[in-house]
Amino acid sequence: MHPVALTIAGSDSGAGAGIQADLKTFSALGVYGVTAITAVTSQNTCAVTAVHNLPIEHIISQLQALYADFSIHAAKTGMLSTAEIIAAVAQAIKTQGPKSYILDPVCVATSGAKLIEPNALSVLKSELFPLAEIITPNLPEAAYLLGFDEEVLANEPKAALAALHALGARAVLLKGGHATGDLAVDYFSDGTSVFELSLPRIKTKNTHGTGCSLAAAITALRAKGKSLEEAVRGAKQFVFNALKASSERNLGQGFGPIDHFFERS
Repeated sequence: MHPVALTIAGSDSGAGAGIQADLKTFSALGVYGVTAITAVTSQNTCAVTAVHNLPIEHIISQLQALYADFSIHAAKTGMLSTAEIIAAVAQAIKTQGPKSYILDPVCVATSGAKLIEPNALSVLKSELFPLAEIITPNLPEAAYLLGFDEEVLANEPKAALAALHALGARAVLLKGGHATGDLAVDYFSDGTSVFELSLPRIKTKNTHGTGCSLAAAITALRAKGKSLEEAVRGAKQFVFNALKASSERNLGQGFGPIDHFFERS
């Protein structure tokens, strides 16, 4: 059976992140992607200028339609702006699955815009963290989730991993793309083992959608039957290749998108 991956996330009108980036990633990795859109954003490479959250009943009806027809092998969530949306999505995952669920806690856009309401953070932690086999925050998102200073987290990544586990996360990939240095270092922990994933930092402004794409790549590889560690390592390499291929492109005036289809370039 052809592997199917589900993304539950917001739409990016600039097509660099969100649902659009997830579908590009799924396609690039040979997985059929289905979608449940939670919000429609007005954004480009420079800024998010408006967010319209879809009505809860429309989000639920999308999920019902998908679960009624497809065998979904893995799923990810991205932008979930409100407590009500988070609760509805959590209920669907609890009752319908799949077992492989990847949580990308989208809190802050590349442009700096907040993409989740403050009162929804506690619901995200209590309802979705325990369901996810892995969460994939970057440094600004981890700082926002924990109420810590971002610089402190960058200097004490293992303490950040422990604090995220304490919130209910079973496994954590703390992404280091926002740190400095010649290497982009991510930190993985499943509660018992911790390891680093390190690749050279690509000097490019085309970083829009890296977080969405990495979580989507993990989801796609899990849908294809890879172990969680294999999926994390493969996703890291996929995003590195996409960043490298995009470094010479010029799309938009701000943070341009990565090149998901680097193998076809």
